[in-house]
Amino acid sequence: MSWQDVTVVDACVRRDGRGGSPTAVTDDDPAATDTDRRAVAAAAGTSHTAFLGPRRTPDGGWPVRFFTATAELPGCGHGTVAAQAVRLTRTALDELTDRQHTGGRTFDTTAIRRPTGIEVWFDQGLVALRHPAPNEHAAIITALGLTTNDLHPTDTPRIAAPGAPRMLVPVHDRSTLLQVHPHLDRLTTACRQYGLLGCFLYVPPAGDRPGAARMFAPAIGVDEDIANANSTGCLAAHLLDTTGAQTITIEVEQGDTLGRPASVLASAQREPAGITTRVGGLALVRDGHRGDD
Repeated sequence: MSWQDVTVVDACVRRDGRGGSPTAVTDDDPAATDTDRRAVAAAAGTSHTAFLGPRRTPDGGWPVRFFTATAELPGCGHGTVAAQAVRLTRTALDELTDRQHTGGRTFDTTAIRRPTGIEVWFDQGLVALRHPAPNEHAAIITALGLTTNDLHPTDTPRIAAPGAPRMLVPVHDRSTLLQVHPHLDRLTTACRQYGLLGCFLYVPPAGDRPGAARMFAPAIGVDEDIANANSTGCLAAHLLDTTGAQTITIEVEQGDTLGRPASVLASAQREPAGITTRVGGLALVRDGHRGDD
């Protein structure tokens, strides 16, 4: 089928406007099949597509669905940044505060026009944390091609789930992070075996220096993600949990190995029900629309 008005958004660009994760955004077509939806990202030259629903859900959220070339995702952080940036551009407003419905959950979103782009924040909700079982840990570390010396000396891997679980893996330093070359077939098998979305390798923020990270998710068709906003929120939750602080805000740089420098912001705080997070990023909406078969 033909998709009209596909907009490409560079989501989570760096402070200077460089890079970002190219994400396709289009209005959903009720006549489309999921096979049709999976084809849009490849046609648009992006890893993900956000499909905007035509009407609100009963709880007041605007539905947004996310697809890669191989699967529908229960959520997508940089896709949410892209979707809400496009929604703001369709108005004359300087700021749009609303609700989005994705993956069975409705949450608050805010999009603000800035001189350098559109800043978007969204509530990620509760993030569940647990330590990986020994077999999970061994399978993932082996698939990533890491040795004991590559791992961070004081931080430890965690499983974090804002919905879909993923493993957070701290490494020794930025040099180690940039040199990781995972065995993608083994990683796909291990993630599917243990029900993981993927693996978020990171170096924690230190002082005023942002953290750095790489996200590998071959099990859902994304060998390496340019910017993974949801995992950045998970990292904020993990760091809050391990430091004992009441609130924390972090910035994590991503995408350098792919030539698309990106930056994601996240905050976490303790609430009676657990740790909740907000995730944000700056988006640049490209001029012009295109239709693809």
